[in-house]
Amino acid sequence: MTEATVSEGRTTQSMASQEGKYLTFTLAGEEYGIGILKVKEIIGMMGITRVPQTPAYVKGVINLRGKVIPVVDLRMKFNLEAGEYTERTCIVVVEVSREGGYVFIGIVVDSVSEVLNIKGGEIEATPDFGATLDTAYILGMAKTGAGVKILLDIDRVLSSVEMVRESQMLN
Repeated sequence: MTEATVSEGRTTQSMASQEGKYLTFTLAGEEYGIGILKVKEIIGMMGITRVPQTPAYVKGVINLRGKVIPVVDLRMKFNLEAGEYTERTCIVVVEVSREGGYVFIGIVVDSVSEVLNIKGGEIEATPDFGATLDTAYILGMAKTGAGVKILLDIDRVLSSVEMVRESQMLN
C-alpha cells in the first residue's frame, strides 16, 4: 500500500471529491455532517406512529403533507446512549438512494448546527480502526477549527436490510 492509501481503499486524493456543502448536526455531543443535496427538509419533532415489528432504531412513521415517511433515531442506529428529546431535537428528512430510485427517510438528531462549505483539503480519510469495525458509512473526517466533524454517507447509514424493507412497505 502506498502512503496515500487508507481504509476502504479511499485515498487522500479522492477526499477532494467530498468537497462541498454539508448540513452539520449533533448527536450525543459529537458533530456530524451530511451532504446538503441529500437534505430535503428540517422539521421540528412531531407525533411519530410506531410500526410493529420494526428494529428499535426505527421510531415509526410520520405524515408529512400527505406522504408517509419512516423515521430513524440516529442515536439508536449508531448504538449511542439514548437521550431525551428537547426543543432542539428535530427530524431531518433526507433522500436516500435505493435500487431504481430513492425514498425519503426522516432522521432524528439532537440539534442542527449549520451549513458548512468544506474544502477538499479540510477532509481526511477515515482512520483505520481495525478489521472488525465497518466504517464504510463514513465519507471522511472534516477538520474544522479545533475539532473534527464526521461526514456521513447517508445512503450507507440507512441501507440496512431492515430499512429497505421498511421503506418498501410504506411507499
